[in-house]
Amino acid sequence: MSQHDFDVDEFLAQPLTARIATAGPTVRPVWFLWEGGAFWILTGPWARLSGLVARDPAVAVVVDVCEPATGLVRQVVARGRAELVPFDVARGRRKLARYLGEDEARWDARFVHYLYDDPGERGTVWLRLAPSSLRAMDLSYSVGGGR
Repeated sequence: MSQHDFDVDEFLAQPLTARIATAGPTVRPVWFLWEGGAFWILTGPWARLSGLVARDPAVAVVVDVCEPATGLVRQVVARGRAELVPFDVARGRRKLARYLGEDEARWDARFVHYLYDDPGERGTVWLRLAPSSLRAMDLSYSVGGGR
């Protein structure tokens, strides 16, 4: 990967919502885990995402922030060919804990089920995108009329 205006790993470690685009075109918001240079997105038969990717693995992912009060505007745009890989609980827990907190007792029951139900029965899989291209831009600006 090339040099960027900000620390991409630090930015993608935040519990932000990404948008993933597939052929169709279809765009949907998703929670993700950025780990090992790849986006990990939990999916399964309850969503159309796994079927769309099975038919055409070309995807794009956008993660961004825009805070008009502070002028912080950053974005990461990734593209590549996604793959569907078996679900593993340890990675699933890391992903869910970043959005829901470490205390599983406080999680909504549906997230606990995603994590611990038998993935063979439930159909839970990972969509993994190791981007072939990744572009990060810092478009931040000064607030308050400074020139």
